[in-house]
Amino acid sequence: MSGTGKSSALSELQELGFRVVDTDDPGWTYWSDDDDGYVWHEDRIAELLARETGPSLYVSGTVSNQGRFYPRFDAVVLLSAPVEVLLDRIESRTTNPYGKSPEDRRLILEHLAEVEPLLRRGCTHEIDARQPLAQVVDQLAELGLEPNGVAR
Repeated sequence: MSGTGKSSALSELQELGFRVVDTDDPGWTYWSDDDDGYVWHEDRIAELLARETGPSLYVSGTVSNQGRFYPRFDAVVLLSAPVEVLLDRIESRTTNPYGKSPEDRRLILEHLAEVEPLLRRGCTHEIDARQPLAQVVDQLAELGLEPNGVAR
């Protein structure tokens, strides 16, 4: 969900040496009239997930066809926080203009009501994003480590 700190967490994970992909970046999604929303380019995601070399991969994004790929992920994580926290973060952030307009805020509230419950049902882990970023990143990084502490 917008404002949970996904982009910040990805940046920190990358600095720790993990591979990261934010599918909100250009080239990963396209608009689908059939799905009435954005979807992943399935061939591109499949190719990304087929690479088995290197440190653990973290993929961020929310699209209607992501569930097709869940069996290929070791974990599906939902970062969540109360609406007041999310809206406050969105209002004060300077790195992303999304969420500043009344229309964006309406969509964010709609997604919280309709999409977040679907994501919660499909996730394997939920992390409280009210925590300091370092704690969120520690929990995410732990999921990407083998029991011996080495990146998967």
